[in-house]
Amino acid sequence: MSRREVLRSGLVGAAAWLAVGGQTTAKLAAARTHKAKAKSVIQIWAAGGPPHLDTFDPKPAAGHDYCGPFEHPIQTNVPGIRICELLPRLAKLADKYSIIRSMTHGNNGHETASYLTQTGRRPGDRLVYPCIGAVVSLFKGYDGGYQGLLPPYIVLTQSQGRFSEAGFLGPRYMPFVTGGDPSRPVFAVEGVVARGISLEQQKGRRELLHHLDTFGRTVKGNTALAAFYKSEEQAYDMITGDGAKAFDLSQEDPKLRSRYGHMPWSETALTRFGQACLAARRLVQRGVPYVTINYGGWDTHKENFRAMQTKLPELDQGLATLLEDLAERGLLDTTVVWWCGEFGRTPRIDWQAPWNGGRGHWGQCFSAVVAGGGFQGGH
Repeated sequence: MSRREVLRSGLVGAAAWLAVGGQTTAKLAAARTHKAKAKSVIQIWAAGGPPHLDTFDPKPAAGHDYCGPFEHPIQTNVPGIRICELLPRLAKLADKYSIIRSMTHGNNGHETASYLTQTGRRPGDRLVYPCIGAVVSLFKGYDGGYQGLLPPYIVLTQSQGRFSEAGFLGPRYMPFVTGGDPSRPVFAVEGVVARGISLEQQKGRRELLHHLDTFGRTVKGNTALAAFYKSEEQAYDMITGDGAKAFDLSQEDPKLRSRYGHMPWSETALTRFGQACLAARRLVQRGVPYVTINYGGWDTHKENFRAMQTKLPELDQGLATLLEDLAERGLLDTTVVWWCGEFGRTPRIDWQAPWNGGRGHWGQCFSAVVAGGGFQGGH
């Protein structure tokens, strides 16, 4: 081939690339510059390590020693995606979420695996890194223009120690941990709803304090006093105003509360997880940037399948209704929902006593579910 023919071939190839590859590159560039939609995140932390084979990554062809009694996964509303047969409502919503089946870090210790998953770092002796919620609080909280009354990072309902804390960022970015039980008639949020004191009594105390505390209010131009009284007003708004209303689940339709999850024997006996999902929706509806639901009970060394008979219907009701509820209110496009634990469970089942069908820790592979906030569903 002559030099001229080589040049001609090169020009033809370049033209073809510009016509085809160049368009692809332009599309990729456009995708990279697409403005993020997410304004809030709801993280559902499945503490203990849920079994990926018994939830979102079934392997029915592997046989009984790997599948146990869950040998018939169901087809979702997305062709080619099957999940556990105990998740029928989520199966009908697979077009709204995507499953990541390749999560891995290789560590089988609860603390190290949790720290890795929540911070992206291996734990060290000196420096404690912030979890994802604290980082979001740094960039999207008060320093990032957030003006809400409610704290920018809220944990429902119990903290997971340093796995849901601020590390070296400091106390300003620590989460507000609610405590309490959202499935109770009154969700007694610590520091907001006092046990044994009615709303009328709270208002009476505030009025009495206002009458007694007259000196400071007569001093003009004192910035320290002004800041103090502003903080006092915000605190009372949390106790008796909009802050308290955000956690008042009795304002919701009882039928919706039941949809989020109830016990098999009664539609009025609500599940703690389901009501935590409802509380999370109310919080992001008010603009809270990051909400974590700490949802334990997944450490199934013993009798894994017996535990899943309870955990999976509870997850199915709560998570499915959360996705539906957010979508119906136009909030799913601006809210990232992700479900994940610190690792998965061993593929081979331990049928021997005392484990009786248990699964061990498995950091080599586990699953996560992501939805909303710009994530494409159906994958």
